[in-house]
Amino acid sequence: MSRVDVRKTYKLFIGGGFPRSESGHSYAVTDSKGKFVANAALASRKDARDAVQAARKAFGGWSSRTAYNRAQILYRVAEVMEDRRPQFVDAVRQSEGLAAARAEKVVDESIDRLVWYAGWADKITQVVGNANPVAGPYFNRSTPEPTGVVAVLAPPESSLLGLVSTIAPVVVTGNTVVVVSSYDRPLPAVTFSEVLATSDVPGGVVNILTGAAATVAPWLAAHMDVNAIDLTGVAGDADLARNLEIAAAENLKRVRRAPATEPDWTQDPGIDAMTTFLETKTVWHPIGV
Repeated sequence: MSRVDVRKTYKLFIGGGFPRSESGHSYAVTDSKGKFVANAALASRKDARDAVQAARKAFGGWSSRTAYNRAQILYRVAEVMEDRRPQFVDAVRQSEGLAAARAEKVVDESIDRLVWYAGWADKITQVVGNANPVAGPYFNRSTPEPTGVVAVLAPPESSLLGLVSTIAPVVVTGNTVVVVSSYDRPLPAVTFSEVLATSDVPGGVVNILTGAAATVAPWLAAHMDVNAIDLTGVAGDADLARNLEIAAAENLKRVRRAPATEPDWTQDPGIDAMTTFLETKTVWHPIGV
């Protein structure tokens, strides 16, 4: 007897849990050949607000952890991804239409990217911080600190490696994030949220919304409790990117501007993605006191 298909409807990831969308709506996700795969939640304005609230609540605890501890946690995420490697390979194959060997390489690169950023956690301060020379009997030191709550528009094409490459540098430096996943290719992001929920990442540090960036992003760009926004996910859409930058200017958000085309995520990422969402605090202290 043939089995009846069990059609999945995936939920959002907010505050460490998996709530249904407040909108009550979902949309069909298809594979690269147009075949139905699952339903994904269609995030609403209320869902975006809830995600920002969860990220803000988590920020104090996450930013106050030692860099070494954040590195351990990010490395643990990589470990859990390694354990669920076949599931990620299937998700990438379905989403991006890649051959098995290429999909395996994408998953491997994504895991390696997490490990790479984990290694930077306790080193970034040494690289971008300074002991500044001053004319007077003072110590003058500059040190980086996390910006706060960062909205990330994930790349539309690179559903896993691009996703990891935009989330990891933000959280490893002590920020919390609200992510809008690829609309057409959300399943790797959904699977990644399941990994986050079963690793050591505190609830609210990473929140993942599925839905259209053109719909959800304006609410995040204009939200007064979002401190920064990464517009990588709207690469090539100059009109939308410009409108989001204008909305972000209302509370002087830091903005990582949209590139003309989606980057090649296999290249060396450098440290710009980390330093973009860091503030610099400079402290003066009298010598001998």
